[in-house]
Amino acid sequence: MPLDRRTFLERSAAAGAGAALTGAVAVPAQAKGRPPKRYSFTVMGTTDLHGNVFNWDYFTDREFDDKAHNDVGLAKISTLVDQVREEKGRRNTLLIDAGDTIQGTQLSYYYAKVDPITAAHGPVHPMAQAMNAIGYDAAALGNHEFNYGIPVLRKFEDQCDFPLLGANALDAKTLRPAFAPYSMHRLCTPHGRDVRVAVLGLTNPGIAIWDKANVTGRMVFPGLEEQAAKWVPKLRSMGADVVIVSAHSGSSGTSSYGDQLPYIENAAALVAEQVPGIDAILVGHAHTEIPEYRVANKASGKEVVLSEPLKWGQRLTLFDFDLVWSKGRWTVERVAAKVLDSNTVAEDPKITRLLGDEHRKVVAYVNQVIGSSTAAMSTAAAPWRDEPIIDLINHVQAETVRAALAGGSYASLPVLSQASCFSRTAGIPAGQVTIKDAAGLYPFENTLEARLLTGAQLKDYLEFSARYYVRTLAGAPVDTSKLTNAEGIPDYNYDAVYGLTYEIDIARPSGSRIVNLSFEGKPVDPAARFVLAVNNYRASGGGAFPHVAGAQQVWSNSDEIRNTIIQWVRAKGTVDPAEFASVGWRLTREGAAVFE
Repeated sequence: MPLDRRTFLERSAAAGAGAALTGAVAVPAQAKGRPPKRYSFTVMGTTDLHGNVFNWDYFTDREFDDKAHNDVGLAKISTLVDQVREEKGRRNTLLIDAGDTIQGTQLSYYYAKVDPITAAHGPVHPMAQAMNAIGYDAAALGNHEFNYGIPVLRKFEDQCDFPLLGANALDAKTLRPAFAPYSMHRLCTPHGRDVRVAVLGLTNPGIAIWDKANVTGRMVFPGLEEQAAKWVPKLRSMGADVVIVSAHSGSSGTSSYGDQLPYIENAAALVAEQVPGIDAILVGHAHTEIPEYRVANKASGKEVVLSEPLKWGQRLTLFDFDLVWSKGRWTVERVAAKVLDSNTVAEDPKITRLLGDEHRKVVAYVNQVIGSSTAAMSTAAAPWRDEPIIDLINHVQAETVRAALAGGSYASLPVLSQASCFSRTAGIPAGQVTIKDAAGLYPFENTLEARLLTGAQLKDYLEFSARYYVRTLAGAPVDTSKLTNAEGIPDYNYDAVYGLTYEIDIARPSGSRIVNLSFEGKPVDPAARFVLAVNNYRASGGGAFPHVAGAQQVWSNSDEIRNTIIQWVRAKGTVDPAEFASVGWRLTREGAAVFE
């Protein structure tokens, strides 16, 4: 770490053993009548950066924009960080992150797959370069850190000048921490006694499901509460005056993987409530903005302050700590949190200069022409209509699985496919089709599998998916802006199944909405067997869809579905929706179509 920062970083060993810090300066007892010694410092936090360095959307090849006109990227965060350090004094600040760093944009994909950092004499990951230049002190592991496999993650870890923390990422054989559980930082005060700040990193147990292929037999991921209860007392006994948790786990107490694991996915608030000794939690994973959220600890009664900055570098959290010297130690007197908006500042030129070459390489890559399309296709209405662009994903997946099963014992079974609308702004233009067009349909690093399901199981699967719609009685007005995402279900957890025909009666209650489920014009036999082409996230239990995680796997592929689509377009040369588009499903109310 640069000496002028006047901080001391003690990286814990993977085993988690840590000797007590030494070198503290003895301070005489407080003189009578004198005001108590006080010290204030600020911890800045980001989360869910997802490969965003620049305020740029590689899927559209233009400056990033959304409905709220947010800006994104570490170049913007860097400017905010410099402003805070100028105001507070660099030695009175720390900068941490709560995970999901190296997946999400074509910039991060390029340096994992196209020009991989793991190659001999390979490049330094742009996220490592940017975060090193900005001066991060620690970062928790996110679940998406494991998407490209452990070798890529380990190489990224080596390239970072700060520790990647994961107290609940354990070696599967030894059950000892596979990464540093915590980091310890010493802040120099004007009073002769340093403040020791511990940062405990916790990641998401769902990694065991979502990245099963990459971690099975290598790592296990116990619950956040369990590991926080183990480590927080240790950190206090080692002399930590302040304990901060950086948790890649939302605050809501919900899970998207059903009962497959005995752990809660979004457990940050539960950690605050159940584990005494924590002062603040930087929250990640949920992609929501929480400037400040206070949770009372059940054992101590003390309030723990939580904050989650908005994803992709759109916000920067500030935890402001006020400490007082009392009875020979520093005590946290007050914690407050807020977020700063990266929309209010310009990109830091030192970051844009540092990574300009990498940016230009990726822009050239995503603009490669791979084919053409006879018609424009859009996802804008895909959440409530069967659109050709989603049929394209499903057609490619079904065709890929059908070819893989040809000549085998499952070749005679019908092949169906599931797909979701991952982005409502994706599209394929009429005319030339580029990598960015195809990649925009599938922003996640999912791979393809084939699972055996019965007709009855598929019915259950579709009923579960149809919970996505808000119940809307016949005759009531239909507002598409309020029709979807019932129960907070995200778009990526609504599946359309290709190869069947069915209606979703949104006037009916959840669980009884699938009507006229047919295959090749005949009602689906509950006992009939089908092969479902399904992404690995869903097949591993992501979204907690019924039956699929326990279904027999008959084929799998290690290549990303995104690449499968790109290669399919290259091979075809011309994409013609007439070859694959059909209306397989529609929304109805009492038999009448909601949309014609």
